[in-house]
Amino acid sequence: MQNDKHLIQQLQQKDERALALLYDKYAGAIYSVILKMIKDEGQAQNLLQDTFMTVWDKAERYDANKGRFYTWVYRIAKNKVLNVLRKTDPLIQTDDFSVYDNKEDAIGIDSEYLELNGAITQLETHHKEAIELVYFKGMTHREAHQAMDVPLGTFKSYVRQALKQLRDRYAKTLSVLLLILNAL
Repeated sequence: MQNDKHLIQQLQQKDERALALLYDKYAGAIYSVILKMIKDEGQAQNLLQDTFMTVWDKAERYDANKGRFYTWVYRIAKNKVLNVLRKTDPLIQTDDFSVYDNKEDAIGIDSEYLELNGAITQLETHHKEAIELVYFKGMTHREAHQAMDVPLGTFKSYVRQALKQLRDRYAKTLSVLLLILNAL
C-alpha cells in the first residue's frame, strides 16, 4: 500500500510511468470485473482502456481517506460498463429498484416477484446492511466489515445467513434475485 501511495501521488502529478505501473498492477482484476459484466472481450478491452484514461484524467479526484485505490478504479469501471449497458439496452428503473425493458412489464409484474424484492427489507438490520454494502454498494467483504465495524468472520457470517434466509423463503426465485444483484 505504501508503494501504491507513492505511485498514486506521482499519477496525480501526471507521471506516465506511475500510470503504467498502476495499470500493470490493477488491470487484470479490473478487466475480469468488466468482462464478467459485459461478456464481450472486445468491449471489455475498450472499457478497460477507457477506465484507465479516466483514471489518468481524474487522478487528482482520488482521495485515499475515502477508500482504496482499487475500489475507486473499480467504481469507475463499473459505471462505464453500466453506461454502455444502458445505451444498448434501455431499461426503466422503478421505485422498488426493479429494472424493466418497458413500463408495461413493470405494471404486469407478478406478486411473487414483488414479494421476493421486498424480502431484503424484512431481514434483520445487520443482515440487510451486509447485503446492501456488498451487493448494492459494491464493497468488498473487507471494506464492508470495516464499515459495519464488525470482525471479518462475523460479517461473512451475516452475508451467509442473509442469503440462507432468502434462499429458504424463496428457493424457486433465488436465481431472479441473484440476477438483479449481479446487474447492480
